[in-house]
Amino acid sequence: MEQSSYKRIVLKLSGEALAGEQGFGIDPDMIQSIADQIREIHELNVEIAIIVGGGNIWRGMAGSAKGMDRATADYMGMLATVMNSLALQDSLENIGVQTRVQSSIEMRQVAEPYIRRRAIRHLEKKRVVIFAAGTGNPYFSTDTTAALRAAEIEADVILMAKNNVDGVYNSDPSTDENATKYEQLTYLDILKDGLGVMDSTASSLCMDNDIPLIVFSIAEKGNIRRAVTGEEIGTIIRGNV
Repeated sequence: MEQSSYKRIVLKLSGEALAGEQGFGIDPDMIQSIADQIREIHELNVEIAIIVGGGNIWRGMAGSAKGMDRATADYMGMLATVMNSLALQDSLENIGVQTRVQSSIEMRQVAEPYIRRRAIRHLEKKRVVIFAAGTGNPYFSTDTTAALRAAEIEADVILMAKNNVDGVYNSDPSTDENATKYEQLTYLDILKDGLGVMDSTASSLCMDNDIPLIVFSIAEKGNIRRAVTGEEIGTIIRGNV
């Protein structure tokens, strides 16, 4: 019988992971595959919180680069994460996994407001909690949201599931055939070398709160379970190696 190496995790999904091969929007087959993988670890009695990006629908930075007000563009990105969160909630509940969406921007008709103590209570009752709408503030990424929520709920680890790479490399493996994958790193390495795993605010927050991060590919089914059960997968980042 497999056992989890962690009691409580934060799973960070990119919006692009929900788009599948179509590259934009929400692919029902892909989101169902992700939901099935989440159910696998839910059955291991893991407390699961999830943050989903919105890049498959809208990117605030892209809108800002084309002249849109940055705050407005970022708020639109937050709303995109709510759409993704609701889609993932629906897929999870269709396979029997109780799920709650908590939004940092209040929209009570579709999601609970984010309340830390309520979120922890849901987790203790083995409900999956999806944190939507980022931090509720412009200029902060969903990576920073993952770091912040992990600190707030005292998660044991952040699992960062990527859709196009299986760890952290010293250069882009899609363009450099000599790119080298790191097995372990520190947050200082990330910040010093500008490796682009997550933004500097998120990296600093994880480092300051001693939250380990595992970066791996979601393309291969079962990888979330492998990460949770302690298999060596992807790249692990800690305060100190």
